[in-house]
Amino acid sequence: MDNENFHDVLVIGSGAAGLGLALAVASKARVAVLSKGDLKEGNTRYAQGGVAAVMDESDSVESHIKDTLKAGAGLCDENVVRYVAGNGRKAIERLIRLGVDFSRDKNSGGYHLTREGGHSHRRVIHAADHTGEAIETTLAERVRAEPNISLLENHLAIDLITDEKDFGSGKCCHGAYALDTAAGHVRLLRAKTVVLATGGASKVYLYTSNPDCATGDGVAMAWRAGCRVANMEFSQFHPTCLFHPQAKSFLITESVRGEGGRLLLPDGTRFMDRFHPDAELAPRDIVARAIDHEIKRLGVDCVFLDISHKSRKFIESHFPTVHHTCLEFGFDMTKEPLPVVPAAHYTCGGVMADLRGRTDIRDLYAIGEVACSGLHGANRMASNSLLECLVFSGTAADTILGSIEKRGAPPPLPEWDESWVTDADEEVVVSHNWEELRRFMWDYVGIVRTDKRLERAKRRIGLLLTEIAEYYGNFRVTSDLLELRNLAVVADLIIRSAAKRKESRGLHYTLDYPEAAGAHPPKNTILTPEGFSP
Repeated sequence: MDNENFHDVLVIGSGAAGLGLALAVASKARVAVLSKGDLKEGNTRYAQGGVAAVMDESDSVESHIKDTLKAGAGLCDENVVRYVAGNGRKAIERLIRLGVDFSRDKNSGGYHLTREGGHSHRRVIHAADHTGEAIETTLAERVRAEPNISLLENHLAIDLITDEKDFGSGKCCHGAYALDTAAGHVRLLRAKTVVLATGGASKVYLYTSNPDCATGDGVAMAWRAGCRVANMEFSQFHPTCLFHPQAKSFLITESVRGEGGRLLLPDGTRFMDRFHPDAELAPRDIVARAIDHEIKRLGVDCVFLDISHKSRKFIESHFPTVHHTCLEFGFDMTKEPLPVVPAAHYTCGGVMADLRGRTDIRDLYAIGEVACSGLHGANRMASNSLLECLVFSGTAADTILGSIEKRGAPPPLPEWDESWVTDADEEVVVSHNWEELRRFMWDYVGIVRTDKRLERAKRRIGLLLTEIAEYYGNFRVTSDLLELRNLAVVADLIIRSAAKRKESRGLHYTLDYPEAAGAHPPKNTILTPEGFSP
């Protein structure tokens, strides 16, 4: 047996969910962590705000549950919400033990908590405005020091390897093929258990707060392998990303509004009170849609976010990363408003997974943003995303450890065969399709949708899928081609899901059906692969 390419657990993804699970199982299992680039490069690193968890005596788990259910617009699984909220403090305490240095309140000496949109209390624990980076750095250092964990950086997963077994659950997952982008060859990675922790798919849109790695790889691979996906129409757009040609949609954390930031029109007037009684602290979908409405109504490029009425000391201590980065682009938030626009931020739908992270395929788990766990419903409440990663990494780890010793080694699997393909003759095809895909998704399947826009997107994605499949079948794989292939699959799933929902709910807003349907309880949008057998 090739021990280098065989592990008990193969974790695909290196954010908070993947690294958290790897650390949790490493004492009893040989683990491989596959990362598309450097270990720290992922969505977790860019999460500025914090982690939502009940840490204060004036708050309660019931209040956190109520707020999450309200934000989810009827589509949350209450059992999942209750479980995650109830385990929030435990997840935070684990991070503290690992060494994450959360910000302290200078007056009380306890941890400083902030309030974000949709929350009724201050319950967002943070490390200044670089919480994700603090968590990712700490977990990465621990993973690198763990002898039972092998790191496969600069590896891009291509497809899962499954077979049909005589199990009640149908297919069984035995590993994955992955492109070693540094060496330029494809590796066969065998494992008793595979965990998808690949994050979301916001790179499917032209404007996004996400890093380049957020290309929906896990959702696409699971779909091709035969897993159901759910609620892909619910793409969250962060309301406030810095508007500047070189900023690449730098995110202005929700906490700026939580600490008193005001949204202004170009003439300096506030407008959010016309859209929601909570004004700037309304849920993200409402704020993003309001900004989108005002930008289109006035024909302007952006609106403005102003916290300059706070003291320089307050701003520099609470938002050092945002302040420093904005200065690099010529904006001093201590003296002036910041120009902001919405950008794609979070994928609420994903691979259907249960409370333990299990998918439709045996020995395949999905945790974090790649999964549709039932926590977020039709809209994710601010700072519940990192909480989901932390809680489900522990839940899935416990389940895996409870069964890993019973799992035999996977059967012999074929090596990757590219004997019939050649090097690509025109890479420009990939770059042009990439640009076209992300632009029509922004134009037709963005913050506000219509049936006509979705039909246009459906026609375009059909043509692209055919062209990409032909290209993939004839040429050697590259990272750009693989990510384009995955983005096209995810775009198709988003379009199909959006077309099925004949109402406006949560993050899905359509001018043709502006009200929520009367069905009670509301239904999730579930897409089933051809030949699916539960």
